Amino acid sequence: MSFQDKVVIVTGAGQGIGEAYAKRCANEGMKVVVAELNAEQGERVVAEICEAGGEAMFYKVDVGNEQSCLDCAAKVVEAFGKIDYLINNAAIFGNMKIEGYLNVDMDYLETFMRVNVHGALLMARACVPHMPKGSAIVNQSSTAAWMNMGFYGVAKLAVNGLTGSLARELGWRKIRINAIAPGPTETQALRNTAGDYADELVKQMPLSRVGTPDDMADAALFLLSDKASWITGHILNVDGGQFMRV
Repeated sequence: MSFQDKVVIVTGAGQGIGEAYAKRCANEGMKVVVAELNAEQGERVVAEICEAGGEAMFYKVDVGNEQSCLDCAAKVVEAFGKIDYLINNAAIFGNMKIEGYLNVDMDYLETFMRVNVHGALLMARACVPHMPKGSAIVNQSSTAAWMNMGFYGVAKLAVNGLTGSLARELGWRKIRINAIAPGPTETQALRNTAGDYADELVKQMPLSRVGTPDDMADAALFLLSDKASWITGHILNVDGGQFMRV
């Protein structure tokens, strides 16, 4: 899988799985744009990539804001001339409210959906005009999409639908789009949100361990690569068999 001199934007790359995506892409020779709302975290990841010999830049972006997404894409093209890959990882998760549909504040819910669903669409709309044939997009879904896990699960189910719909729209451009659906993955965000519940989920899974950000990065690199050149509109579970839980 040759990625030398390819340009990738990774949203929400300031920590967790997004950070792993950014660092692995840099290790493979890509020029990495850390697109992150938290400037301190984003700049830290860029500094660590550069210290390791990679090439990266930070851009502060709010994926729920259309102009912010457009400005990000324009800045990347100004710096590197193109956008080969986009990984839509940014989402509200680690500090999200744990409430039911009947009592969650509607303003919060609308903001949540704007970031967790429309954020992937807004970044795709901003980047696609600058993406050459053979480019690829990876969206971040979740196994929560199939578990009726409140508004978080509904948001990820919508990401799956968005992935399939955009696969149809982007096919003629020779741009592929797929999604990764992680199972419980060892990040601070998971512990903040799920706590011990994640460990109980793991006990029910065929491969009974918590996933790692590197597990997700392996899958992302495959979906971006030419090895997946005839795969689009697919949701790839990377979940230790969680979908077969007892």
